Formats: sequence, structure tokens, C-alpha cells
Amino acid sequence: MSKYILVTSGVCSSLGKGVATASIGSLLECSGLKVAMVKCDPYINIDAGTISPYQQGEVYVTDDGAETDSDLGTYSRFTNINVNNDNCVTIGKVYEAVIRNERAGRYNGRTVQVIPHITDEIKRRIMSIGAKTGADVVIVEIGGTVGDIESIPFLEAVRQFSHEQGKGNCINVHLTLVPTIIGGELKTKPTQHSVKQLQETGIQPDILLCRCERKIEEDMRKKIALFCNVSAKAVFTSTDIDKSIYELPLLFHEQGIDKAILEKLGFDNKKPNIKIWTDFLNKLQNPSKKITIAMVGKKDYLDNCYKSVQESLHHAAITTYGVAAEIRKIDAETLESCLDITPYFAAVDAIVIPGNYGQRGFLGLLSTVRYAREHSIPYLGIDLGMQLMAIETARTLLGWADADSTEFMQHCEHPVISLPEEQSGSVAAGVVKLGISSVSIAKGSKLHDIYKADVIQERHRSKYTFDRRYSDDMAKKNLIIAATAADDNQTEAFEWKDHPWGIGVQFHPEFISRPTKPHPLFNSFIGAALNYKK
Repeated sequence: MSKYILVTSGVCSSLGKGVATASIGSLLECSGLKVAMVKCDPYINIDAGTISPYQQGEVYVTDDGAETDSDLGTYSRFTNINVNNDNCVTIGKVYEAVIRNERAGRYNGRTVQVIPHITDEIKRRIMSIGAKTGADVVIVEIGGTVGDIESIPFLEAVRQFSHEQGKGNCINVHLTLVPTIIGGELKTKPTQHSVKQLQETGIQPDILLCRCERKIEEDMRKKIALFCNVSAKAVFTSTDIDKSIYELPLLFHEQGIDKAILEKLGFDNKKPNIKIWTDFLNKLQNPSKKITIAMVGKKDYLDNCYKSVQESLHHAAITTYGVAAEIRKIDAETLESCLDITPYFAAVDAIVIPGNYGQRGFLGLLSTVRYAREHSIPYLGIDLGMQLMAIETARTLLGWADADSTEFMQHCEHPVISLPEEQSGSVAAGVVKLGISSVSIAKGSKLHDIYKADVIQERHRSKYTFDRRYSDDMAKKNLIIAATAADDNQTEAFEWKDHPWGIGVQFHPEFISRPTKPHPLFNSFIGAALNYKK
């Protein structure tokens, strides 16, 4: 039978609850336990697929094609679990399931209410993760903050769940803020109020994680413990980190958070071995050199918009080569108004264009692709970044000024990128290709040298594809097809033939990369950047 850790937070959002949850999961794995993780989100959306990355961060795609919250990507990078659709529970999913059951008459004429029907559905989904995975510990992160009206159903479900599971089988970890005011004084009042609100819902925290700038001293820990009705030994600090989020498991371990959790769940005999993190952090803190990678994206994009790509670059740089990768953020829309974009790429060792949607910044992205090709700078294009290679070749080298994607220009003479349905003459609406599928790699290509395999498995989140009728035209200008989809033969990768390292892929390799197991494509890309730097 699985045991459960329920993670909540208060005071305000963006305290790092997802990273803290993932770090706890990692430490339990280091203790030899099998872990499963669940994210409960209070938004009414069924999934994160239609939410702007400016609001919720990137959309993380799982093997089974679920478009999930970015926190699931954090779970995957910190642990060895392979998350799927079941690991993301939105209130939209819950209400949809309950309404479907009501329409099917499964409640025997009873009035359908938040309690018990919504809360029962939440508890059922949490319990099913433990049953399906056989995990020793299931960690459940409750999105939002205590006091938010939309979080009430989840908190009530957690209250019921904790009572039903009993002491020793379920604990609550509550993350709060201890802010620093002018003069450098730490204030505990927000934490006191947050815990009070949590207690008003019927939940008593077992462990407090206090987010603040520096470690909390013993006297303040005792004060927090006194006012929050917890042991002083159960009050810990989630401090600001110096370089990387991957420092957090070690910081937690040094304070004994893992030991406290193991004791409360009855795993006293387990001893964490965190060598995997200390080795990684040694490389992180002592890089042999630094490389600069330009990442070109939408206007004023936030780091979380392309989180997995950035993390994948760091994984390969640190683990494989022991170097530091500095990501230079470049706004594609700014490039559109520049006669000469060279200054933006000064001292850049490689260029990456991650997946994007929409026409905004299109010309800036296109000029970036041309710059990388003409200056022989290592280039990695993902999704739209790959499609731009075909459009740039068509416009610049073939002279087709109107070459475009039907995503941006519905009617043009040379739609080199379009929906598969448009290529076949159908008028059916485009369907997004989601999840993992097989990709066949062309022998003799750079991609084949990288993967050392004829067929690979990669995750997708794409709708538009390259029109294969233009293949010969592209090949004449040294843009070759390096991979195709095993199921429908659509183009999955391009390579510039006469270029040190220019590869575009339709799939999303960033969703598979982990700190201690970087993706081979990013490994090769960082290697090319190092060669270019020489």
C-alpha cells in the first residue's frame, strides 16, 4: 500500500513549490523508494494545451500525448518516473468526469454536489496513481495557494484523504514565505497566517518549508513552530539558490528534510545516497569553460516558456562536457526591424530556435536561420525551428519570395509547410500530433551518427509538416531530409548538407532529457558549439 505526501503552499504563488516537490521526490528515490508524483491544478481547463506559456509556463508533453503543466517536466527531470496523463489532475478533468457520470445515471438520482462527488473523484484519481504504479510513496502537489477560492475542492479532498489514510500513512508539507523587509529583517507573520488558513480547512501541516533569502536561525524556527503548532525539528528553509535549481535536493538533504519525511512515513531504515547530485553539482560549480548559446523566441519571453529546452542545454553542457552554457535570450520581433542582426549574435557559439506557434516574430526567426546557415554557426531548430529551414531555403536559395507556411499565409504559390490534410487535398481540420512515436533516420546522415540507430522514439507536439513534393527542390540547395515518421512518412528532420552542424527536428527531444542522462541530440549540439568556439 502506498503512502502519501500532500504538498500545499500559502502566502503567494511562484514560491518554487514544483521544484521543492520534485526535490523531495528525488531524495526519496535516492533512499531506494519507488516514487510517483501527481500535480493537482485548480484551473478549469481540461489540460494545459490551450494555456499561454506566459501564464503557466511551457506545455510539457508526455509519452501518451497529454499536454500537461510545466511542473510535470520538473518532476521528470528530478526523478526517474515517466509521467503521463494520469499524473496531471485539473479541476476541469474532475468536473468533466463527474458530469459525464451524472449524465450516465451513475449517481442513482442523487443530487450531484462538490461534497462528496467532486472530492470523491479527486481522491479516486490520487489513489489510482498509487494502485497503478505500486509506488512506495505518492507525492501530490496541490496547485494554487491556501485561501484561493478555486483551491477549496482540492483542499477539502486532501483533508478527507489525510483522515482516511491515517497517521503514518499520509503527511502534509506546507510551503510558505518568510519575506525580508527593509533592513534585512525576516518576518514570520505571513507564514503564521498561511498555516492558520490551512488549519481552518482542517489540515494540520506536519512539515513546514519556509521560502526565504537565507537560512532561518534556530530562534526563529522555534517561533514559527510555536505559532504554527509543529515541532521545531519540522521547520525547514527553502532558500534562494546560487546557480541552479538542481542545488535544492542537496540543500534539503543537508537540513535533514528527507530524514524527517522518512521517519514520519515509517521508513526509518532507509538512508539516502545523494552521490548522483553531488557529482552533478561538482561539475556545475567547476566548469572548465563557458559557451554562449543564442535562443531566439517571442517578444519578452519568460524563461519558463522554453524551460525544457534551456534545461536540456544545461544537462548536456554540464554532464557531458563539464562546461557552463550561458543562454542569451534574443527577441525575434526586435530582429525584424534590424538591417543588420550581426551584433545580436556577437560571440555566440551556437543558435537554437525552440518550438513556437503564431506569426509574431516570424521574419526575425527567418533571418536567424539564414544567419546561422551563411555563417556556419551550429544551429538546432525544433518544430517551427525546423520548418523555418525549408522556408528560408525556398525564399533565399530557390528565389520563391512567397514561400510560406499555411499557418501564416493560407494562400500562396509555394506552401512548403502545410497541414497533412492540405497536402492530400482534404478539407479536414488539422489534428495535432501528440506523444511518442517512431522516427526512421536516414543512413549516412549526421542524425544517424548522433543516435546510432535506424529507428528512434521521440515525443511530438506538431500540426504543420513539410510538403514532400518540394523534397527534390530542397535537396538541390543542400537541405536534405534526415528522418521521416514511421507511421505516415512525414518529414521529421532536416540537415544542411554543407554545414558544420545544422539540424532541425519536428519532434521535441527536450522532453526526454535529464540532468544525469542528457539527450544525444543536445550532446552533439553542445559538442558542435565547443568546436565552433575553438
